[in-house]
Amino acid sequence: MQRLYIFILLFATTSFLAKGQGVNYGTGSWNIFTVNFAGNVDQHWGGYAEAQNRNYGIASHFYYYEVKAGISYNIDNNSLFLLGTGRYTTYGFDAVDDGPQVTETRLWEQFTTNHFINRVKLEHRYRVEQRWLSTGYLNRFRYRLTASVPINRPKLDPKTFFIAAFGEVFFNNKQPNFERNRFSPSLGYKFSKEFTLQAGVINQRNYAIASSNDKNYLILTATYNIQRQQTSDKK
Repeated sequence: MQRLYIFILLFATTSFLAKGQGVNYGTGSWNIFTVNFAGNVDQHWGGYAEAQNRNYGIASHFYYYEVKAGISYNIDNNSLFLLGTGRYTTYGFDAVDDGPQVTETRLWEQFTTNHFINRVKLEHRYRVEQRWLSTGYLNRFRYRLTASVPINRPKLDPKTFFIAAFGEVFFNNKQPNFERNRFSPSLGYKFSKEFTLQAGVINQRNYAIASSNDKNYLILTATYNIQRQQTSDKK
């Protein structure tokens, strides 16, 4: 729990400092904090909550945050459905005091499945989104492939370093139909069954009808897993 409190403090401090003035516009920062209450083979229902913030500079020019939560149902140990909702708010990175430029309420349905190739874990995530933006309504379809490999242990147990990478593509029902792609490599450490920390970089490219743009971020992801007891001896 001490690590959880420390990260919450760091997350809040980074968000506060990001509102100050800075000069580094080349690389941004992206912070994610997730709490999971995972289901299992005995207790299929679970859930999660997540908060993110993004800064246009490494520690300056805050411009975006999101908060979201969902309810999940585990089919088995390697596949689950999730129904989620969230609130997403975007500001001008140099005009936060002017208020949000775009606000969004989102609902999504998601299916995730895992499989292993030796020590490599592959996670496939399929998501369908319904998006109510201040600028109108949109549908969106996403696919993400994540690969993770433990380094100093055969499995991703506590006290394990690991490397991970994911690629994600975004499609919608309006032009341009291919809206965005992301790619992110990272290094992580699993401190315990409850707490995992990852740090890496992420590139996000957005596509418009007339042009496209991309930006690199340093990304910090902390995950806290609430443990629950199984009601039987199933593994």
